[in-house]
Amino acid sequence: MEENHGPRVALDADAVRAAYRRWAGVYDTVFGGISAFGRKRAVAAVNRLPGSRVLEVGVGTGLALPHYTASKRITGIDLSSDMLARARERVRRDHLSNVDALLEMDAEDTRFADDSFDIAVAMFVASVVPHPRKLLAELKRVVRPGGYILFVNHFLAPTGVRGVIERGMARASHSLGWHPDFAMEALLPPEDLARARIEPVPPAGLFTLVTLEHEVATAEAPKSQEKVVA
Repeated sequence: MEENHGPRVALDADAVRAAYRRWAGVYDTVFGGISAFGRKRAVAAVNRLPGSRVLEVGVGTGLALPHYTASKRITGIDLSSDMLARARERVRRDHLSNVDALLEMDAEDTRFADDSFDIAVAMFVASVVPHPRKLLAELKRVVRPGGYILFVNHFLAPTGVRGVIERGMARASHSLGWHPDFAMEALLPPEDLARARIEPVPPAGLFTLVTLEHEVATAEAPKSQEKVVA
């Protein structure tokens, strides 16, 4: 069972789709600038890591896609067909030949086979999905042992004025399509939190980059073999 880390209320898939349908047309203008530092920092981290098979979770309109090195083979997934349509147009316009697929898919329950990727990177997704720990478990399933899982996200400031504002904004979560009051502990269990590399990202540490090397615990349940590569 997922632990409760504050007042966040789960957004269901329909709420997320509806929110991002509203935002799709203006997403690049409204959010592209403020999230650029986090996005570029995450892609730079991916580019430095070993392995070529990369899953980008929450690819959105494809803002990050032009920044990957040519040696990285990118599969992007998103729940919003409106966002994906814009991402596909970006791939065509910018001739991004290293983008293998852009798929409409639930990040908590993908259709990929086990160990399909060397790296998974989730940009501004953890505070959107209904069950963050389920997202983490799914990424651990599809990333090979020894691979890497990265998150760049806004996390709740535990104290201070920003924390008060973020908790106040929580009532607008369904309209925004994300949780301003999202705590890192809602995503990472204590054992992962203790070993994760956590880096604040400009501007003013508003976003955080989390890098987790995927280790398979001896008590981990056997992976399902029912998934197939889409």
